[in-house]
Order: sequence, then C-alpha cells, then structure tokens
Amino acid sequence: MRAAEQSPVLVSNAEGHSPFVLVCDHASNRLPERYGTLGLTQSERVSHIAWDPGALAVSLRLVDLLDAPLVQSTVSRLIIDCNRDLDAPDLIWTLSEATPIVANQGLSLAERAYRIAQFHQPYHDAITALLDARAAAGRESILVCVHSFTPVYLGIARPWPIGLIHGQDTGYTAALRDALAADAPGLNLGWNQPYAALNGVTLTLEKHGDGRGLDATMIEIRNDEILEPAGVDQWSQRLARCLAAAREARRGAMAV
Repeated sequence: MRAAEQSPVLVSNAEGHSPFVLVCDHASNRLPERYGTLGLTQSERVSHIAWDPGALAVSLRLVDLLDAPLVQSTVSRLIIDCNRDLDAPDLIWTLSEATPIVANQGLSLAERAYRIAQFHQPYHDAITALLDARAAAGRESILVCVHSFTPVYLGIARPWPIGLIHGQDTGYTAALRDALAADAPGLNLGWNQPYAALNGVTLTLEKHGDGRGLDATMIEIRNDEILEPAGVDQWSQRLARCLAAAREARRGAMAV
C-alpha cells in the first residue's frame, strides 16, 4: 500500500461495468517528500489552494453507486496542476488566490520537466490507457470530471451549490443540467460557474472527452456541501441518478 500511495496516479475499479468514467484531477493535497512543505503552513496545505476538498470522497462514492472506474491524481495541484495544459501560466502555481507559493517561483527548466514527466504525464497516460482499453472492447464511455470549489474566492461569494462546465460539445452537460433541475427543483445551478472553459480549466475534459468525441462533463460542487459524510452521500446519490438520466435523455434524442 505504501508504494501505491506514492504513485502519481491511482486507478480504481478499472473493470467497472458503468458507461461512466470518473476522473479527479485535484483529489489529493499530498506533497512528495522531496518538496517538504513548499514553505506553507499546515492550514494552507489542507485548504482548497492545495486540492479540491470533498471531490475524492464524492468520486469514490460514485464508484460504488455506478460501478464506474476512477482515475485520480495523488499529488497536490501546488506541485503541478493536472488540469492545466503544459504551456498554461498556472501549470505550476506561484500564487494561489492570495497565497504566494514561494518555493515554486523561479523553477529551473529541469525541475519543470521533472514535474511534468513524474506527475502530469502519468496521470493523463492512465486516463488514455483506460479509455483506449474500453474503446478496444467496444464499450461506451462518458467522461465525468469531478471537482469542488470554495464558497468565497477573493472576497466574492459563490452562491451555486453546484456548477456544470462543458467542453466544445454542450450536449451531455445540458442534459445533466436538465436532469438536476428536474431532480431538485429550485436548485441554484451554475452553468459554466464558477469557471468557464474559456478560463483554461478544462484540459482533462477537452483532451480526453472532446478529443475522442465522447459525451463528457465537468462537475464542480461547492466544497462546504461535501465536507461531511451526509453531504457526500446526498450529492453522490443525486449525481448518480442524474448522470444516468442525462445518458438516457441523450440516447433518446439521438434515436429520434
């Protein structure tokens, strides 16, 4: 188990029978030993700047509810952000919200290349390998990227308990929005909130979803909704229902 915990990526339930493939880019706040604390306090290292609190808990619950495979990064986004392109300015954060990441400033090209090769590339290779294997077996795959977001960002409140972000194709995400609205009338549902694809936060969605022509979506849950087991269970159950309903709606629309 110790060796597995140090792997840059973990794949769970790879043979799951679900059409859904779950990915969690910011599942962990782990800092590999060579990086120490990055000069951050304990409270900073467990805060949202280091990972997406609650996102892994929801992902793991969905694994069970859907019998879905899950690919998760095991390193903090402060080491390298697996949901950013290699030329993105925030691939390796030097300032996260209002917190300077001094240890990331002025990195050598060699260190940057090391982080890409050791942490970023293996994560995306694992997603590619899983989707390749499913395609070779003739299996349907719907990519679901699970994230969480902070209730307040730079002093501005974010009122949506959940937001949906689409890539180039809006179809499946729109069907999921409709399913959530039907499941929970009155839900304050963010469309391309708290981010939008134009903000450069959809690498995984577009690379592995749009890039293959798959139905795909990115789910952002406000993290104060999923910090306790009851909230994790409520949102996981709701998402399991609505992901399936959205799939059926898409299948019905395509059959017309």
